[in-house]
Amino acid sequence: MNTHLLALQLMAAQGLLGAFDTLYHHELTEALAQRSSAYKELCIHATRAVIYSALFIGLSAWEWHGVWAVVLLSIFGIEIVLTLCDFIIEDKTRLLPATERVIHTVLAINGGAFIMLLALNVPVWFYQPTMFVWKPNGLLSMFLALCGIGVGLSGIRDALAAYHLKISKARDLRQSPIHFSDQAENVLVTGATGFIGQLLVRALLADGQIVTVLTRHPKKTAWLFDGRVRCIRDMNELPINYPVNVIINLAGERILGWRWTQARKNKLRNSRVELTEGLVAWIAKAQQKPKLFLSASAIGYYGVQSQGDNTELTEDSSPQSIFMSTLCQEWEAAAGNAGDFGTQVICMRFGLVLGSQGALPMMLLPIKLGLGGSLGGGKQWISWIHIHDLIRGIAFLIRRYDQHKNRFEKNIAYNFTAPESVTQKQFSRIAGEVYHRACFTPTPGFPMRLMLGEQADLLLEGQRVVPSRLIDDGFTFDYGDIKSALGALTLRYGN
Repeated sequence: MNTHLLALQLMAAQGLLGAFDTLYHHELTEALAQRSSAYKELCIHATRAVIYSALFIGLSAWEWHGVWAVVLLSIFGIEIVLTLCDFIIEDKTRLLPATERVIHTVLAINGGAFIMLLALNVPVWFYQPTMFVWKPNGLLSMFLALCGIGVGLSGIRDALAAYHLKISKARDLRQSPIHFSDQAENVLVTGATGFIGQLLVRALLADGQIVTVLTRHPKKTAWLFDGRVRCIRDMNELPINYPVNVIINLAGERILGWRWTQARKNKLRNSRVELTEGLVAWIAKAQQKPKLFLSASAIGYYGVQSQGDNTELTEDSSPQSIFMSTLCQEWEAAAGNAGDFGTQVICMRFGLVLGSQGALPMMLLPIKLGLGGSLGGGKQWISWIHIHDLIRGIAFLIRRYDQHKNRFEKNIAYNFTAPESVTQKQFSRIAGEVYHRACFTPTPGFPMRLMLGEQADLLLEGQRVVPSRLIDDGFTFDYGDIKSALGALTLRYGN
């Protein structure tokens, strides 16, 4: 086979793999455009996109003769250096999911193969007169040109995102940090590499708190926080005389994902309940008991409300016997055992958290594409909270405990939701207004039931949850309505 044609075919495969990596990982699951730590990575991606755009379009139907052959070889060298830099920056700033690591490995192998094959042409092309020679390859040339346009647009997207992150970072530096305590506390955080955990740890550090992180990847987590946190893989690494004042337990396997088989249910349960039991076991041995244990839970505790049921659910509302509810009940019960050792336990029942990561980017994708609309009947309630208010709420509870530390209460729960709940149809309509998109495309619920089974209740049913205790205790929300919350995220991240 002609080596040049084979190289172009490998380039086409590179275009397809790169498009999947960009859309699925960079946009959907990792949401790089909204990560403050992804600034350098986005800059490299934008630069590489310009190079790949030139390569895809320039090689789609032309041969580079004479001096242009040397230019092509130089571009290959720059691309290899940028790829290596990209690998280093990625490992320093985030934990790549397994699928992304596999895709990146395949892209590197495939990229090396087509670069080597094209480089074989350079000696022959170099001795030709300097010009671009028209050598089209039918549909393959058209596809490569389209890949070039696509990657160029992706590069513009990454460059704009990096620019917005730079502006956003400058704006953050002018804002007052969230205040957790009047004195430096030793705070142990689990789930610190997750969406909520990263922002929480940075807020704690900005407020002068001393942070220890329980993580499966200590080295990478240390990189993530610039070496400013103590990282441990196991609670047994902490001496029993180590003074932990506050534990914030956010760890837990992502709830949305593969179908809830029994094996997956066990994994979800173990990542929450067993880890929490391990924290309580350490508290039992600790010479100085933590004064406060803030443990994450979810409004899934209340089960589901059928569409059309407008009952407001407070912290006193009853749970149900379905999996998502029993999972939260077991999680909270495990945390509650810390109360036996004099530690104040507070369970935080999170609603849908609005921010740069989590479920929101995937929820907004069809809306941004102009395909938003009602899901199922559209009457299911969405109880949500802006990420900024969630972290402010955690700080509020820590400060409140310091003010009332002589009053011990057994197993308290707080709903972490905004005062305003919306139906799914209202959410789509308001998001469409914020992003200037039409939202009239209905999506039937039965395909999701077929694909997700019981897990589909998370999307097709809902809960109308109100934050009664936070409001009664005097907490005020910066983002109490969905339009202001989405608008703030749009302004902040430039989406």
